[in-house]
Amino acid sequence: MKLSVKAKRMERHHKRYGKGGLNLVSLMDIFTILVFFLLVNSSNVEQLPSSKAITLPESKAERLPEETLLILINNDDLIVQGRKIASAEQIINSEDNVIPALKAELELQLQNRLGLTQDLEDTGEVTIMGDKEIPYKLLKRILYTLSASNYKNISLAVSKAAKDKPEGASTP
Repeated sequence: MKLSVKAKRMERHHKRYGKGGLNLVSLMDIFTILVFFLLVNSSNVEQLPSSKAITLPESKAERLPEETLLILINNDDLIVQGRKIASAEQIINSEDNVIPALKAELELQLQNRLGLTQDLEDTGEVTIMGDKEIPYKLLKRILYTLSASNYKNISLAVSKAAKDKPEGASTP
């Protein structure tokens, strides 16, 4: 069988320049970026935000914290999800056990969460990050306000204490 002019020309071209190949450089760049993106965004560790204004008490608990509504309290401010709600001095000097500004914020947060879940039986979950030096009266009023606002699952954030070394263990 005789080759056509076009077939002969294609044959000469393939002999001269070789067959077309796949450029892997750009493909490798894309996969590298994808791998880094997945590594950065797939961390499964739940970590509470750190604050220099708060010194947490220590605990030997092994369970990791869950992501919940976060209340930060120190000797100066009461902060819910990064927004200042009231000052600690106002709360302590108040005669009422319920903190009105905190109750309003908690109800707003609960409405936002119920808008997502539509479960009216669902009680709110909250984590309190309180400085270990705050007065008990302040913590008691926060807890009272939480229970009045249908937040029943309350966790107190603590720092994980170092494990005790076995006797006779040497330090490097």
